[in-house]
Parts: sequence; structure tokens; C-alpha cells
Amino acid sequence: MSTTVDFHTHVFPPSIAERRDHWLGRDTTFRELYSDPKAKLATAEDLIAAMDEDGIDRSVVMGIGWTDRDLAREANDYIIDAVRQYPERLAGFASVNPAWGADAVVELERCAQTGLIGVGELHPDTQGFDLGDDPVMTPLLEVAQSHRMIVTTHSSEPVGHLYPGKGRTTPDVLWRFIQNAARFPDAKIVCAHWGGGLPFYALMPEVAESLRNVYFDTAASPFLYTPDVFSTVADLVGIDKILLGSDYPLLRPSRILRQLDESALSDDAKRQVRASGARLLDR
Repeated sequence: MSTTVDFHTHVFPPSIAERRDHWLGRDTTFRELYSDPKAKLATAEDLIAAMDEDGIDRSVVMGIGWTDRDLAREANDYIIDAVRQYPERLAGFASVNPAWGADAVVELERCAQTGLIGVGELHPDTQGFDLGDDPVMTPLLEVAQSHRMIVTTHSSEPVGHLYPGKGRTTPDVLWRFIQNAARFPDAKIVCAHWGGGLPFYALMPEVAESLRNVYFDTAASPFLYTPDVFSTVADLVGIDKILLGSDYPLLRPSRILRQLDESALSDDAKRQVRASGARLLDR
């Protein structure tokens, strides 16, 4: 039986939940995403329990694009410890802000040395940088290249309804970033939330050509698209480019699995989506 991987989850140290109001005042990304007291915060133990209940074998745990450096380091340390505690279940991504310059490089190098295998989820709008700005992104990509890390970025649709976190990291911005990142073939790029619709532009030959090293996760998909998105994106960029992701604790993994099951994909293609994250993690 193939492995099922949730490629997009978020966990938080208990100390963040305990001082939620404090951090809302200090961190721009946290305030954007978690000002609503109903917005859930989950620990690594909460995630493991949800994985067991929903049939998930492995998950990628990542930060949210912190803007406060102390909070980013605390959250990174928590992810490092969680991966060490559950090495067969969790893979960890570090959170840094490219706008920090040399400090971002130092923190990403530190996290890579501890075994974290990616960086993300970047939130360019709240972190205050332009994903398509080559001088800003190159130092981070150099570290990712040297450690064969995966870079995950938040993505937003240029149309449609508004929601917390929707921003200006739209397909045109993503494409500029992807073109710049082509110089770093060992740094895999994951555009979260279906890349804000970037796969639809793969009907343009120059866009399709640029996506060779790029993947798209399904985080929060039921809030954005109908189940037809699975078969549409598979037809446009290939089934191997789709990474199952829930955006837990925003959504349970079971909700994404249910939308996948509702899609028009064949049973074999559905199994490929469930397992596609494992192939990328075991690169």
C-alpha cells in the first residue's frame, strides 16, 4: 500500500497559543492569519493524532512566514524538536524572511544543519518582500541549492472571493520567481494553494517549459475550487506535479482526501496524488 503524505501543515509551540494576544501585536503574518479567536492553533501532538485518525502516514510541518525574528526562531526550534520526536512521521521546513538579508541566510543554514529539509511557507505580502526580486531571493535560493531544500511559497488568485491571507503573490509574481529560480535546479519549488491558478497558464508554452522544477500543493483547496481542479491541473501540468496538502489545522486532512475522492481522477491517479509528496521528500 502506498504512503499518503500531507505536504502542507502548520504546528505551533504551546507557548504561542498561551500568549496569542501578545504575538498578534508583534508579528504581522500571525495577526493577518490568526486574529480571529476561532482560528485554530495546533501542536505536533495534535497533528499526529489527526494523521492517525485520517490515514496520513507522513506530514510536512512548516511555519507561516513569521516577521518577528525571535518568534521565527522559537517556531523553528519547535519544528526541529517535533521532527526529532517523530522522525518517521514528520518532515520539517524552516521559516525565515528573505527581507532579513544575511540573518535569513544564517537562520536557514542553522535549520538545515539540524535536518530541516525545506523553507516555508513564505508569505511575501505580510513579510514585506517581492518574491520576484532576484537580489532578495538569490541568497535564500543559494542555501536551498546547497542543501537540496524545498522552497514553499504562499500563492493567491488574482480573482475571486477574499479571505485572510489572500494577497498579491499571484501567478505573474510566481512566474518571475520561478524563472529566476531556474538557476538553482536542486532547489525544488512548491507553490501552495494550487499556485493561485498558475497551472492554468501552462497552456502557454513558455509557462509550461518553466515549470519543470515546480510543484503545486492542494492546501485549502475546498475553500477555493471545485473537485474538477484535480483533473484539470493533472491534464495541464501532469499528475506528478500535484502534492496533497491540507493546510492543517485550517482543514483536516480528511477534508482534502474527500475532495480528491470526489474528483474525476482515476483510482490510480488518486493514489499517485496521495503518494506524490513521498517521492519529493525522498529525493
